[in-house]
Amino acid sequence: MSDPVTATPPIEAVIETAIYAADLNAAEQFYTTVLGLPKIGNEAGRHVFFRVGPASVLLVFNADETLKGGHLPPHGAKGPGHFAIGIPTASLDAWRVHLAACGVVIEQEVTWPLSGKSLYFRDPAGNSVELVTRGVWGLAAGW
Repeated sequence: MSDPVTATPPIEAVIETAIYAADLNAAEQFYTTVLGLPKIGNEAGRHVFFRVGPASVLLVFNADETLKGGHLPPHGAKGPGHFAIGIPTASLDAWRVHLAACGVVIEQEVTWPLSGKSLYFRDPAGNSVELVTRGVWGLAAGW
């Protein structure tokens, strides 16, 4: 006899996004100075955490340390990661100017088929950071 099929319980949002960087000091400097994210926690040599808007957290881990486990199950990644941060559409030009003033090179700019635009650039660890305006995915939340 097979198990009964159940409905998948609801999922509301992605709350944390994790990327990896060997130089956490450079990551902290970049994310606080260039992107203006408030730091909400850190453990020297292991991780630094940032608040992103009212409901999300960016976790930057040193993969060599997190692979050891301890606080949490072991985890890590090799090579650059990617994540997107939502910005108001009206601020897109201001972000171009700000990034240039900070010496950050925009690798690519995309206008998406549904709507919205993205700016892609790299953090000091080589992770691909995307600033995205509303409409890209056609989601009810606007994104």
